[in-house]
Amino acid sequence: MRKLGQHFLKNKSALWLIAESLELAPTDAVIEIGPGHGELTEFLRTANDESKMMLIEKDKELCELLKEKFKSDDRITVVEGDALTTLPTVTQNSQFETSNFKLVGNIPYYITGHLFRIIGELGHKPSRCVFTIQKEVAERICAVSPRMNRLAASVQFWARTRIVRALSAGDFSPPPRVSSAIVVLETTEPAGIGAPNYYAAVRALFAQPRKTILNNIVGAIGQKGDRVAEKLSAEGIIPNHRPQNLTVDDIATIAKVFF
Repeated sequence: MRKLGQHFLKNKSALWLIAESLELAPTDAVIEIGPGHGELTEFLRTANDESKMMLIEKDKELCELLKEKFKSDDRITVVEGDALTTLPTVTQNSQFETSNFKLVGNIPYYITGHLFRIIGELGHKPSRCVFTIQKEVAERICAVSPRMNRLAASVQFWARTRIVRALSAGDFSPPPRVSSAIVVLETTEPAGIGAPNYYAAVRALFAQPRKTILNNIVGAIGQKGDRVAEKLSAEGIIPNHRPQNLTVDDIATIAKVFF
């Protein structure tokens, strides 16, 4: 059975690796996105028998299945809803505001980028996320200079990212047509700049990735090119490089100087 674009992870070693990668402590709370039939939930319960868990499932039929399956476990709450709209609300619940909470899930490919934006905008962020996502997207969010891109720059503003393991199509039911990977995102403090300024710099720099850093900034703010080049050079940034050559710290510096 396939619901809402989901491909259910069935590889037990991969499920256990996800549970281990979450590094659960007894005082942690967990939000699982798209739990499906509860396969990962079972491994999370085994990994830690004290953490409270909230399962957010969009599909009504699966939601009822989960409620029945875990009705005897008072640590587990099942919420029917779309994580993209529900997550900002449930993270304001006292259960999550007063505790270290973590996010986990096998994420449908079509919501991944939107989900990262939602998490990045949360006032109280999870300390750690462990997701199964499309491998190509995993590689993009983990990219660094000289392969920086808009998605990596956006996510790495608030998290350190790494790929834990690649997964094959046969690890899922039904098998997806794309490769997948398990990624860990560890929340970090922003790089000394406010989010609006930082993201304004990201939008400007990656508006046309094949243009130079200089040309993208000039196009965004309208200052004279020689003046912009002078300011960039003073900060140790090469004006004629492309945005892919930047680090997150470089982008934060550009945000401070120009935005």
